[in-house]
Amino acid sequence: MQRFFDLLISVLGTVVAVALSWPYWRDYEYWASSHTAWQVYFAAGFVLSVYVFYVFIGSTRILFSHAADEARAARAVVEKKCCDHEGGKAQ
Repeated sequence: MQRFFDLLISVLGTVVAVALSWPYWRDYEYWASSHTAWQVYFAAGFVLSVYVFYVFIGSTRILFSHAADEARAARAVVEKKCCDHEGGKAQ
């Protein structure tokens, strides 16, 4: 289910990026003489952009997962030292 939402976010982000880069917003100043070339350009760009967004989201999730694991491990070490220290005083 998480992959589906990652893909959905990637597609939505790409749609926004394509909408922002559409030549209509610039009065077709950059519109090529071949509309087929623009269609191929936007289709290939769309697919590449979805892939890049998807990989970025996955990489970010992995990065935050590793950071959370390190924080848990550091907390466990501190708690263990604290409990060992308190246990030593009680004996």
